[in-house]
Amino acid sequence: MHPRVEAVWKLVPKPVQDAIASTVDRVQGVTPPPPPVPDLSRPTRMLVGPVNYAGQGYRWSRAAETSGVVSAVNYVHAGNNLLQYPADYTVSWRTAEHSRAWQGAMLDAITENYTHVLIEACFPILGGMFSGDLRRQTALLQERGVRVGIVGHGNEVRLPSTHLESTPWSPFTDSDDWIPAELAEKAVAANLQAIADLDVPTFVSTAGLLVDLPQAHFLGVVIDQQQWINDEPLLERDRIRVIHGPTNPHVKGTPLIVPTAQRLHDEGLIEFIQLDRVPNHEMPAVMASADVVLDQFRIGDYGVAACESMTSGRVVLAHVTDQVRREVEAHAGMPLPIPDTTPGTLEQVLRDIVARREEYRAMARTGRDFVARLHNGDFSRDQLMKHFLAV
Repeated sequence: MHPRVEAVWKLVPKPVQDAIASTVDRVQGVTPPPPPVPDLSRPTRMLVGPVNYAGQGYRWSRAAETSGVVSAVNYVHAGNNLLQYPADYTVSWRTAEHSRAWQGAMLDAITENYTHVLIEACFPILGGMFSGDLRRQTALLQERGVRVGIVGHGNEVRLPSTHLESTPWSPFTDSDDWIPAELAEKAVAANLQAIADLDVPTFVSTAGLLVDLPQAHFLGVVIDQQQWINDEPLLERDRIRVIHGPTNPHVKGTPLIVPTAQRLHDEGLIEFIQLDRVPNHEMPAVMASADVVLDQFRIGDYGVAACESMTSGRVVLAHVTDQVRREVEAHAGMPLPIPDTTPGTLEQVLRDIVARREEYRAMARTGRDFVARLHNGDFSRDQLMKHFLAV
């Protein structure tokens, strides 16, 4: 929606918005899908939604089911799943936001069929009910006997003022063309206050988010390791192949590292390839063809892409803060095998890789084990069972 149109739209009373949107759906022949039903034979039944960022809602659901006592269903607004990650149930944003019939049906389905709801990224689980008021929706579910939890994914709980103190390369240092820091500060502060007010079991997908949510439990991202395992050799080319595939160039720090990588490419030291919108199903082969993966250099954390790269047996370079390293080492029982690399040290690290290949091969070989300890689903399942699902 164009910003000017959106500004006008927000002036329309919510009941009128709902009526207009429902009429549009009816004219277009859109029929909201019935709410999803879990396996009712399982004593614990969890609904996860509604954002599924990087497919994590789906992965956490599958991980929880390996306990043998949980049936889990994830759902997502279609607009939040543009990369088409697997999802159990998909509904349009317009339906969730404006269809009172769908909202009522979803409320009934949850209270009749589910024991737990895990809300992702502070998005209201019941869409536009109560104008999307997270507190009122949570209170209603709790009144009906449903246990509610929250999981933070990223920027919705990453406070700019705090992040600016943790790393000088924070994306909020020059964010006017991305998310103006003052606007993000206000929105994130509101989310953090809502989480504090709700006082429900809280998780974070990555360890760096514990800075803003210290009361939360580290849940960890989950990947399908079998999809990424390969036997391709590493660091055997004279000119090593270095790839960088930013989903969000500003957040990944692409402008800060590409000049260095391109200069080393022109020098003949490396072969640098910047990926552009490679379909997800093609990425395992692309990853296997590389020697070094440049992940991110601004957030100070690591996530799905780094785990996929480590499982592929590649050398992963990223800027990861000491706080993140201490947290994940405490859970994994081994250090994170990602050499800390900043925009200022990238050239030095790449030259060192070329000069000391065997040492970096040895480090890369530990990546698969690290991911198996924290990111294959077992750790996330245990965290959910311990802190949320096992009442």
